[in-house]
Amino acid sequence: MNSMPVCIVTGGSLGIGLAVCRTFSQAGYRVFNLDITAPADSEAGCNWQQCDVANVNQMEMTIHSIYQQTGRLDVLVSNAGVHCSATIEQTSEAQLDSIFAINVKGAYAAIRGVLPAMCAANNGAIILMASDQALIAKHNSFAYNLSKSALASMAKTTALDYAKYNIRVNAVCPGTIETPLFHQAIAKYVAQSGRDIDEVHQEEAAQQPLGRLGQPQEVADLCYFLASDKAKFITGSLQLIDGGYTAQ
Repeated sequence: MNSMPVCIVTGGSLGIGLAVCRTFSQAGYRVFNLDITAPADSEAGCNWQQCDVANVNQMEMTIHSIYQQTGRLDVLVSNAGVHCSATIEQTSEAQLDSIFAINVKGAYAAIRGVLPAMCAANNGAIILMASDQALIAKHNSFAYNLSKSALASMAKTTALDYAKYNIRVNAVCPGTIETPLFHQAIAKYVAQSGRDIDEVHQEEAAQQPLGRLGQPQEVADLCYFLASDKAKFITGSLQLIDGGYTAQ
């Protein structure tokens, strides 16, 4: 068996996922990034596998291929996700299906893909990228909020079902993190509202009790901790990393 531990990251080409790839790679993991688009940083230290996370069969085949190649699967960080700003009335059936296909079914496919190897090894750590919206509601976030609540449930039920195999499952719940997707959302809002972009950024930061936005590396560091032996008694948990936002 290959002695180098293996980490699979979904949606590792941008933002938090890219930071997760870098962090595990620098810590000595062999990292596989399953994403439909190529990484923004070719130096991230990961093996990019072009993969549509919403395609369950493709996901399971890709993960099985990685296992055959490496002989082990130690960590899964299921990070791939999309956002949609809309109320329930503004959310079309197609939009709802699309968000659930990527955010929820993608995590389902990834977990199903890694479990046989982890069960055989009697060891593994699975981290799902949920959101502070797994615990609270936000305006104009019907489908996204729903999908992240589903991931919180998935983490807890899978943690219970697979604890006997020494597989730990936790959900990381970030608040407002400064990622490319965050900047895109702000730019879209500014274009629609005509507001000053610097003012909007200041308002976003001011909403956080710590007075700033979170950084992708901070979320990646939490994922690494949860995958490590230092967290070996933590499973079925929802780990907030939101600058105190949900404590208000």
